[in-house]
Amino acid sequence: MEKKLINVAIDGTSSSGKSTMAKALAKYAGYTYIDTGAMYRAVTLYCLQHGLIADGKVDVDRLVPQLANISITFKVEGGVQETYLNGVNVEKEIRGLEVSNNVSPVAAVPQVRHALVHLQQEMGKNKGVVMDGRDIGTTVLPDAEIKIYVTSSAEIRALRRYREMQAKGDTSVTLADIVKNVQMRDHIDTTRKESPLRKAEGAYELDSTPMSADEQNQWMIDYYKRWMASHGYQA
Repeated sequence: MEKKLINVAIDGTSSSGKSTMAKALAKYAGYTYIDTGAMYRAVTLYCLQHGLIADGKVDVDRLVPQLANISITFKVEGGVQETYLNGVNVEKEIRGLEVSNNVSPVAAVPQVRHALVHLQQEMGKNKGVVMDGRDIGTTVLPDAEIKIYVTSSAEIRALRRYREMQAKGDTSVTLADIVKNVQMRDHIDTTRKESPLRKAEGAYELDSTPMSADEQNQWMIDYYKRWMASHGYQA
């Protein structure tokens, strides 16, 4: 069989397991994993650090001229991919609830999306990329060979994130806080004018509600293997 590089686009709601699936597939296939959500979170952290967002309102006039000063890169350290904002490792900071509560308004700013979409498309030009986010199959990589749309109940997604934060020693938020955050982000992500979250044409929809992380990861790898075999390619 021919060895062929393809692009895989995984979209879905927050905390539905899409990033975990994407990482597992990238590792299995030897592909590059691009966490687009981390990119929007990094811009959000920059906004918080520079007083560019308050009460869910983004100071777009001040933010736009500064977009050129924002550098986002990824580095693999100890087998784990870390996010860097202007040369500083911010992986822990961008996963906190303050960033989670503000990322959707920042991601809805057209100029932010245009800048990051352009960067993401450049990353996918040479194929061999697994990318996850909200608009990968619809806007960033509409020609991706494999498109997946992942969803799950808000309560299950909130519980997953709550357990992750507890495991990291973060006890600053309650489960109720996270449920509210998940529901708020779903509303903003699906109703925004610029690249709203929706199932891409030709995407396979996966409801991950009854699945463990390991089951989701194995499902993704099996789906990729079946797709490659059905198209005459070596997985």
